[in-house]
Amino acid sequence: MATEKINKASRASMADSSHSEHPSAATYFKVAIGLVVLTGLEVIVFFFDWLSYGIIPVLAVFSVAKFAMVIMFYMHLKYDHKLFSVLFLTGLFLAIGVIFALMALFQWFHIA
Repeated sequence: MATEKINKASRASMADSSHSEHPSAATYFKVAIGLVVLTGLEVIVFFFDWLSYGIIPVLAVFSVAKFAMVIMFYMHLKYDHKLFSVLFLTGLFLAIGVIFALMALFQWFHIA
């Protein structure tokens, strides 16, 4: 009797955990093309000498965009439960905060 309840519960949870929508091969191809285009833009921006230190935020924005595309599609966070996205992004923002704290600690932002 107890095993019947467990079996019913496991079947129900398996039905709930199945993804209702999966990206097609065409979607993966479009994402790959987008990543290639963004990478090409990063390379082109690298040759703009007039940007000087302004290149850092530009490349950071491109990197964040590429990172978001990879985690949404290739890591399937777009189709998983939102809790996984929250947990992943919490760790990401914590790591970014630690990096900026270390940069401040070692006076990376010090202007001579």
